[in-house]
Amino acid sequence: MFVGEIGIKREQFLYTLPYWELHLMHRGYINRSRNMWSAVRWQTYNIMCCSMKDITQAGIYSPRDLLHFPWERTHVQGSGRGPTADEIEKMRAEMRAENAAIENKRHNNPQK
Repeated sequence: MFVGEIGIKREQFLYTLPYWELHLMHRGYINRSRNMWSAVRWQTYNIMCCSMKDITQAGIYSPRDLLHFPWERTHVQGSGRGPTADEIEKMRAEMRAENAAIENKRHNNPQK
Protein backbone atom coordinates (compact mmCIF):
# COMPACT_ATOMS: atom_id res chain seq x y z
CA MET A 1 0.00 0.00 0.00
CA PHE A 2 1.10 3.56 -0.68
CA VAL A 3 1.23 4.54 3.01
CA GLY A 4 3.68 1.74 3.84
CA GLU A 5 5.76 2.37 0.75
CA ILE A 6 6.42 6.02 1.57
CA GLY A 7 6.97 5.34 5.27
CA ILE A 8 4.23 7.30 7.01
CA LYS A 9 1.86 6.07 9.67
CA ARG A 10 -1.76 5.32 8.82
CA GLU A 11 -2.96 7.81 11.43
CA GLN A 12 -0.85 10.52 9.85
CA PHE A 13 -2.30 9.68 6.43
CA LEU A 14 -5.89 9.68 7.72
CA TYR A 15 -5.89 12.52 10.21
CA THR A 16 -3.02 14.98 10.03
CA LEU A 17 -1.80 15.49 6.47
CA PRO A 18 -3.76 17.89 4.24
CA TYR A 19 -4.99 16.62 0.87
CA TRP A 20 -2.59 18.78 -1.14
CA GLU A 21 0.38 17.35 0.76
CA LEU A 22 -0.83 13.79 0.21
CA HIS A 23 -1.20 14.56 -3.48
CA LEU A 24 2.37 15.86 -3.68
CA MET A 25 3.70 12.84 -1.79
CA HIS A 26 1.87 10.53 -4.17
CA ARG A 27 3.26 12.35 -7.22
CA GLY A 28 6.78 12.10 -5.80
CA TYR A 29 6.32 8.40 -5.15
CA ILE A 30 5.09 7.82 -8.73
CA ASN A 31 8.01 9.83 -10.17
CA ARG A 32 10.53 7.85 -8.12
CA SER A 33 8.99 4.59 -9.31
CA ARG A 34 9.04 5.71 -12.94
CA ASN A 35 12.68 6.78 -12.67
CA MET A 36 13.58 3.39 -11.23
CA TRP A 37 11.87 1.54 -14.10
CA SER A 38 13.54 3.79 -16.67
CA ALA A 39 16.94 3.06 -15.12
CA VAL A 40 16.26 -0.68 -15.25
CA ARG A 41 15.31 -0.39 -18.92
CA TRP A 42 18.55 1.53 -19.68
CA GLN A 43 20.63 -1.05 -17.82
CA THR A 44 18.97 -3.89 -19.72
CA TYR A 45 19.57 -2.11 -23.02
CA ASN A 46 23.26 -1.54 -22.20
CA ILE A 47 23.74 -5.16 -21.17
CA MET A 48 22.13 -6.30 -24.41
CA CYS A 49 24.37 -3.96 -26.41
CA CYS A 50 27.44 -5.45 -24.76
CA SER A 51 26.36 -9.05 -25.06
CA MET A 52 24.90 -9.07 -28.59
CA LYS A 53 27.01 -8.57 -31.69
CA ASP A 54 24.43 -6.42 -33.49
CA ILE A 55 21.42 -5.48 -31.40
CA THR A 56 19.79 -3.70 -34.35
CA GLN A 57 19.24 -7.04 -36.07
CA ALA A 58 16.77 -7.81 -33.29
CA GLY A 59 14.96 -4.54 -34.08
CA ILE A 60 16.21 -2.79 -30.97
CA TYR A 61 17.52 0.69 -31.67
CA SER A 62 16.83 2.35 -28.31
CA PRO A 63 15.75 1.39 -24.78
CA ARG A 64 12.15 2.30 -25.69
CA ASP A 65 12.19 -0.54 -28.23
CA LEU A 66 12.58 -2.99 -25.34
CA LEU A 67 9.58 -1.84 -23.36
CA HIS A 68 7.02 0.96 -23.61
CA PHE A 69 5.72 2.26 -20.31
CA PRO A 70 2.09 3.40 -20.00
CA TRP A 71 3.17 6.87 -18.80
CA GLU A 72 5.14 7.45 -22.01
CA ARG A 73 2.05 7.65 -24.19
CA THR A 74 1.44 11.01 -25.80
CA HIS A 75 -1.87 11.46 -23.98
CA VAL A 76 -2.35 10.12 -20.48
CA GLN A 77 -5.68 10.91 -18.90
CA GLY A 78 -5.33 13.19 -15.92
CA SER A 79 -1.63 13.90 -16.31
CA GLY A 80 -0.26 17.22 -15.22
CA ARG A 81 -3.19 18.25 -13.06
CA GLY A 82 -4.14 18.09 -9.44
CA PRO A 83 -7.27 16.42 -8.10
CA THR A 84 -10.55 18.04 -9.08
CA ALA A 85 -13.08 19.25 -6.50
CA ASP A 86 -15.20 16.13 -7.16
CA GLU A 87 -12.18 13.86 -6.66
CA ILE A 88 -11.31 15.62 -3.40
CA GLU A 89 -14.89 15.28 -2.17
CA LYS A 90 -14.87 11.59 -3.06
CA MET A 91 -11.61 11.13 -1.10
CA ARG A 92 -13.13 12.99 1.86
CA ALA A 93 -16.23 10.78 1.77
CA GLU A 94 -14.07 7.64 1.69
CA MET A 95 -11.99 8.90 4.59
CA ARG A 96 -15.11 9.80 6.61
CA ALA A 97 -16.48 6.29 6.01
CA GLU A 98 -13.17 4.75 7.06
CA ASN A 99 -13.04 6.93 10.18
CA ALA A 100 -16.62 5.97 11.08
CA ALA A 101 -15.74 2.29 10.71
CA ILE A 102 -12.72 2.75 12.98
CA GLU A 103 -14.78 4.61 15.59
CA ASN A 104 -17.48 1.94 15.42
CA LYS A 105 -14.86 -0.75 15.97
CA ARG A 106 -13.42 1.16 18.92
CA HIS A 107 -16.87 1.69 20.41
CA ASN A 108 -17.84 -1.99 20.07
CA ASN A 109 -14.48 -3.34 21.29
CA PRO A 110 -13.23 -1.03 24.06
CA GLN A 111 -9.72 -1.76 25.23
CA LYS A 112 -9.37 -2.98 28.81
